[in-house]
Amino acid sequence: MSGPDTRRPRIAAAVAAALLLLAVAAVLAASTPWRTLPGGAPHVRPDPALDFSAPEVARARAFDAAINPPAYLSLGLGLLAVLVLGLTPLGARLLRATAARVRPWPLRVLLGVVVLTTVLRLVGLPFRWWSHDVLDRYGLSTQAVPAWLADQGKSLAVTWVIYTVALLPLFALLRRFPRYWWTGAALGAFLLVVAGSFAYPVAVEPLFNSFHKLPTGELRTDLMAMASRDGVPVKDVLVADASRRTTTLNAYVSGFGSTRRIVVYDTLLSSPPAQIRSIVAHELGHAKHGDVLYGTLVGGLAVAGGVCLLAVLLSSPRLLRRAGLDPPAPGRAVADPRAIALVLALVAAGTQLAAPAENLVSRRIEARADAHALDLTRDPATFVEMQHELSVRNIDDLRPDVLERLLWMTHPSGPERIAMARSWSRLHHDAEPPPFAHR
Repeated sequence: MSGPDTRRPRIAAAVAAALLLLAVAAVLAASTPWRTLPGGAPHVRPDPALDFSAPEVARARAFDAAINPPAYLSLGLGLLAVLVLGLTPLGARLLRATAARVRPWPLRVLLGVVVLTTVLRLVGLPFRWWSHDVLDRYGLSTQAVPAWLADQGKSLAVTWVIYTVALLPLFALLRRFPRYWWTGAALGAFLLVVAGSFAYPVAVEPLFNSFHKLPTGELRTDLMAMASRDGVPVKDVLVADASRRTTTLNAYVSGFGSTRRIVVYDTLLSSPPAQIRSIVAHELGHAKHGDVLYGTLVGGLAVAGGVCLLAVLLSSPRLLRRAGLDPPAPGRAVADPRAIALVLALVAAGTQLAAPAENLVSRRIEARADAHALDLTRDPATFVEMQHELSVRNIDDLRPDVLERLLWMTHPSGPERIAMARSWSRLHHDAEPPPFAHR
């Protein structure tokens, strides 16, 4: 029998979820740089034909056609697999069978994480290999099969650690505080997101790349001086050995405060120094505006809201029965480790539903970093050259469709970034970069 006392925790969790997620939406609406150039900046229409030759456009179109099938199949079948495991009794039965002789609940949680994430990884493995094969055929991957498999193993191990660190405290709270466990879990999730953001550069990045200091010389001096001129404290300039995995170009600013460092791919070092300065100026824009810290805090609030929403769903008898779980007493949440499959399914569904909004906000933040690079270097011609080089070397999609924007695009397209540089030039009465394809 249920009454006001049994319904109260669920109602409180629903209210907390609504308040936190509405707060995140309000923060994003108010703080996202929807306009990256001043209001008087003239609009310039992106046009790939202006800056990319016909063969470059054709190659980008062919690559897009080749990489999309494994990408969409991986996403669709991966999501289907986790939903089938979580929203049917299959996942609970799998965990019951694999942990039948395991008594301590922490070991059952650990085993459940390993079993489910490994199954899901194996479901997606053929499509990841398909994607790798496409990258290899187009010259974007330099990895041999053993190195690629090693990276897959490392990624799976990192997934085990992340989910174990998240789910062990979650089930401890579910067992100790069956009615209001979500209050501590929401706070813990927020702190875990923040801690993970700080730990990632020193704990995860070195698993996949080796780093060494950029040798003393003109380039290092220029990059450090540019950071100083921008008011962004930088401890060091490092080079990542990305060439053992890819031919793509990239750079980023990693760490916070006194640990912040500029990291450039070794593949980028063959580019002209002015182009390297342009791309690093973009990354300094992220540091200048605190984009990583901002994203961490907003993401932490969103995850906390998601945990409160999870509490509402995990107290639904209908949903629990659908997942093959016995509903607990009214007003309580399920604390059975077999519920891991259901938790993973709900997390996957929520993550996918949030992706279009995350990508939209990310594209606006990246556009602001582009504007920052133009303001810092005051060199739109080099910016256009760099964007052309990035798009060609990385074989970026020059004409992304709506679905690609919703699902994948965290950055503006190359033609959009080049068009903004021309708009910046007209706004500042600077010499407008000529069409690149006609040079």
